[in-house]
Amino acid sequence: MFRSILLAAALVATPPLARTDAAHPTVVELYQSQGCSSCPPAITNLNALADRPDLLTLTFAVTYWDQLGWKDTFASAAQTTRQWDYARGFHHDQVWTPQVIVDGRTDVVGVRPGQIEAALKTVQPRTGPDLTLAAGKVAIGAGAAPAGGADVWLVRYDPRTIAVAIRAGENTGRTIGHRNVVRQLVKLGKWNGTPATLGIPAAAPGLSTAVLVQTSGGPILAAVRG
Repeated sequence: MFRSILLAAALVATPPLARTDAAHPTVVELYQSQGCSSCPPAITNLNALADRPDLLTLTFAVTYWDQLGWKDTFASAAQTTRQWDYARGFHHDQVWTPQVIVDGRTDVVGVRPGQIEAALKTVQPRTGPDLTLAAGKVAIGAGAAPAGGADVWLVRYDPRTIAVAIRAGENTGRTIGHRNVVRQLVKLGKWNGTPATLGIPAAAPGLSTAVLVQTSGGPILAAVRG
């Protein structure tokens, strides 16, 4: 009987595993720049994964290549800041491209598809809250939050293939086709373990929506896409 009591207590204390499915996918982020000669193969690798229903691939464009002859047409300081947050979380001394990050837990060189596939095989079930996205709101369930809480991010991205002709810099003369380009990155608030509902502004025409619950510069605890 004592063993049964302990088992029951353990089950109560263990948070339910968050779903990983088409609506709650594994998040694969690529940090790249159109001015980086090593990035086109990584962009091709990410594009090849974009149609997998169990994945949400996101293309983040960073700014620190902009001064080398070509200003990336999608880059923003917020996306560079996000990569620096990861650098601190992974204990890296520097940021670099092309970098692929899987669920905020593992990072690999984006030009090597075998490394990306290996990282995807290490994905573990999430232990974060349930997420529901509907009617201009995201509902976040209860769960065990990390110390200091977790950030709630709104990600707006363009699901089309966008071809960009590069006219200067290391990729002069190339046309690069980007998919799932992040166009807006907004911190909606914090999640501290209690249920919460947050409003989401209307998306610009043509953009898709995802919401991430994530430790700062670390693991994605839950994700949902509309």
